[in-house]
Amino acid sequence: MRNALIRRGRRWLYVVHRWIGIATCLLFAMWFISGLVMMYVVFPRLTDGERLAALPVISWGKVQIAPDRAMAIAGMEHYPRDLRLSMMDDVPVYRVAGWNGAAVITISAIDGRVIDRIAPDQALAIAGHHPKAVRPQLLDTVTRDQWSVTARFDPLRPLYLIGLGDADGTELYVSARSGEIALDTTRQERVWNWLGSIPHWIYPTVLRKDGPLWRDVVLWISGVCLVVAVTGFWIGILRLRLMRRYASGAISPYRGWMAWHHIAGLIGGICVFTWMFSGWLSLNPGGAFSGRGVTRDIAIGYSGHDAPDIAAGFQSSPSVPAVEARFVWIGGHKLMMLDDSNGRRSLADPATGVPVTLSRDEIIAAARRAVPGAAMNSAQQLDEPDAYWYTLHNMRELPVLRTGFDDPAQTWLHISPVTGEILDRSDDSRRSYRWLFNALHSLDFPLLLRISPARDVVVWLLSTVGTIVSISGIVIGWRRLRRRPLRRRRVSPLAPIREAT
Repeated sequence: MRNALIRRGRRWLYVVHRWIGIATCLLFAMWFISGLVMMYVVFPRLTDGERLAALPVISWGKVQIAPDRAMAIAGMEHYPRDLRLSMMDDVPVYRVAGWNGAAVITISAIDGRVIDRIAPDQALAIAGHHPKAVRPQLLDTVTRDQWSVTARFDPLRPLYLIGLGDADGTELYVSARSGEIALDTTRQERVWNWLGSIPHWIYPTVLRKDGPLWRDVVLWISGVCLVVAVTGFWIGILRLRLMRRYASGAISPYRGWMAWHHIAGLIGGICVFTWMFSGWLSLNPGGAFSGRGVTRDIAIGYSGHDAPDIAAGFQSSPSVPAVEARFVWIGGHKLMMLDDSNGRRSLADPATGVPVTLSRDEIIAAARRAVPGAAMNSAQQLDEPDAYWYTLHNMRELPVLRTGFDDPAQTWLHISPVTGEILDRSDDSRRSYRWLFNALHSLDFPLLLRISPARDVVVWLLSTVGTIVSISGIVIGWRRLRRRPLRRRRVSPLAPIREAT
């Protein structure tokens, strides 16, 4: 009885792997090949550096509305999530964001009116300040397309699509509501992402525009592919003979494509499984991992202030040619963070424009009050990258202050020692995610990151093995599917003879 159950179990193991493998082997091949493309070309996004480079220098002489007045117009009764001043072409504007998830409110700093719509010619003028602008031209007005498909663009829609006329084929997306530059893409990004991120993430617009549906589809597909990876590796072990070899002296009973599939599957099987598993985890099934970003409680605790009070007026303009000014409180200090077009950031008094510096002790003192109900239990300065603060596709500021807290989540805050800005928040959950997703999926292990070409070489080797497994599976599956109809055609002519006899 026991042997019969084992034989039946093995039979179903082979059947499940064979037929689900035939259905999914193309997906596996696509994931391995597109993943290599994604190592070098990421999905289009607007970085802070690109955004700042496209902004003109603030005309302080035109600013008639103070930050306090702008917050009152926006209806902010508490410390805002974000309050910035920049130019919208030749008009200085405030952009105010609350903590309730509502759209950013854009307010003219000249007369205090709320701006909720801009004309196409204004969008063209905004695009004209981009450093790559040659002959800006309105290409279209889009509600949603392949590059602006995610929900984070919803508060900015519709979007003016503007071609800059440069050699790189750069296209800007400018919000028709607020005049903000939402996104930029280049011809190279658009072409390569059809071979990279779009197939890898199963990202066609028709599916991705429905976030919950897309998430469920990808979860189920990757879950089914996990079954293929596990059953395939299991079968590979069962059919492997290292000691008592087959009659031919081989360790595998297979020949040709089947042998390639068997041996490559054993060599790369663990990596195939971990890549599939980590990709599945990236969708945060069941909300297993905490969210990212600074929470309202942390921002208020760190600021030491929860009233909409920054500056009632500007006595003089800063000496720095800033393209953006962000108004904040840090440890009870009113501050203005100034960014120039090259991304250099400095601090100034928001009322007088006089440069300000924060000492390390002042930043640490502010951080002590950042996490409600928790005490700071560590504070260190990182001068070099480590396992949790490193650069791969995103630039990370160094040096950086890392402060730890004794709350149940074991929160860490990474803080700029130059401006006092909280750059990142992480906890036990996010640090687990770093190893279960980033390390297993991107192979961003500290040792591989320290040796520049090492990670690329390892990923290429493992992806090559995975591609061999996938392509051999495609060939095997195709041959099996072709063989079944042929068998039916050979047998069917005999059926009338058998019936006649």
